[in-house]
Amino acid sequence: MKKYVCMALTAACVLLLCGCRMPAEVEDIHKPRVFGATYMTRNNPYFDVLHEAIEEVVEGNGDILISRDPCQDQEKQNGQILEMIEEGIEVLFLNPVDWEKVRPALEACREAGVVVINIDTVVKDTEYVVSIVETDNYQAGVLCAQDMMQQVDSARIVIINNPIQTSIVNRVQGFLDTIEGNENYQVVYQGVGAGEIEVSAEVMADFLQEVLSKDMEFNVVLGGNDPSALGALAALQQYRMEDGILIYGIDGSPDFKAMLNLGYVSGTSAQSPKTIGTVAAETAYEYLAGEAVAPYISIEPYLITRENLDEYEINEWQ
Repeated sequence: MKKYVCMALTAACVLLLCGCRMPAEVEDIHKPRVFGATYMTRNNPYFDVLHEAIEEVVEGNGDILISRDPCQDQEKQNGQILEMIEEGIEVLFLNPVDWEKVRPALEACREAGVVVINIDTVVKDTEYVVSIVETDNYQAGVLCAQDMMQQVDSARIVIINNPIQTSIVNRVQGFLDTIEGNENYQVVYQGVGAGEIEVSAEVMADFLQEVLSKDMEFNVVLGGNDPSALGALAALQQYRMEDGILIYGIDGSPDFKAMLNLGYVSGTSAQSPKTIGTVAAETAYEYLAGEAVAPYISIEPYLITRENLDEYEINEWQ
């Protein structure tokens, strides 16, 4: 009996000692890493979905994701990136406001040893980033142009662009290259809408005043993203000029699909912020693990129109 009692006491002591050591050992095994994320704006729900996808992967690995909203101000974004560097981020998921003026922040990241994963909108100085993850924006523009040419034999086209955002610039270029050389399709106006509904609505309203004063005509609107297209729609409805106008966006947002379902717009080249965010986060972890990662990852868009809308969830992102 004494022998069994001694064995039980010994086992209890061993378990007690092991229990005391376990938290320290667990802490040694994984100290949470800090990741940073910054998007040109959080005024567009697209970036909320993109952020949630990144956050799911990061937090699923027991790490921390902090984020900043520069509200379309590149100087503010640069300052916020410096703040996150001071907070100890190891990786930055970067969606720049201005593809050129973000360079000082990229230089600061390199100096601090912060890994940069460039998402959704490409920076000019790509040598500062480990990987770029985005939709094939050029092809997104091509898809809109191809559908437009199937719908109408000729068009006078209004484009709501945003020259400081490479994703939108590439979409517009894909559209323009598709109609190039065909005199039946002419661009009559390009405005800068900042990729936001309110700004695009104002730009379109200014153009409509010119249309009314000069008796101009147009029958197609291309928005560089869905908010740009929806802003144009709002202005057209305000002036009661929406009838007979084809309106194309690029995103595949729930708001645009709702308008598509009601027959107010024509089509959208859809992208998946969920996929972009997940791929970006997984790419970051692969790089941190010492694996080779692709410097550029392109995700194919697809066109959503009234004809195939029932294949998609209207109230959700892809």
